[in-house]
Amino acid sequence: MHLKGAGFLCLLFVLMLAASSFAQEGHPLVGVWYGDWGSTPAQRNQITVVMSYDGKNVTGLVNPGPESFPLKLVTLDSTKWTVHIEADGKDAKGAPAHFVGDGKLENIGSYHRTLTGSWNYGATKGDFKIKRD
Repeated sequence: MHLKGAGFLCLLFVLMLAASSFAQEGHPLVGVWYGDWGSTPAQRNQITVVMSYDGKNVTGLVNPGPESFPLKLVTLDSTKWTVHIEADGKDAKGAPAHFVGDGKLENIGSYHRTLTGSWNYGATKGDFKIKRD
């Protein structure tokens, strides 16, 4: 009888492990994202974006380090998998700039999903592509 109980517990443990592998991982934007942005295909700049979710809002930093700046607003439309991002930072000359980006999440089922779209600050426009790592 003890052998049947032990076998049942082992089976239950294996099923719990299998179920946890299919568990939801959390907010789809949470993580560290790497990629580039620029106004032309030849002029690209590396970017790192770190995003967190506090249960209410997505927060984070652009290019963590001494010259980082916080994300001001991040919204996700999960019906279309589109993302809107706003941040206040500095442009290449060090002047204050309000950055706005709109993108689309792709490869949603993959841990290494991508966010691709367009951005602008003032009259400057370009595109970006970042991948969650």
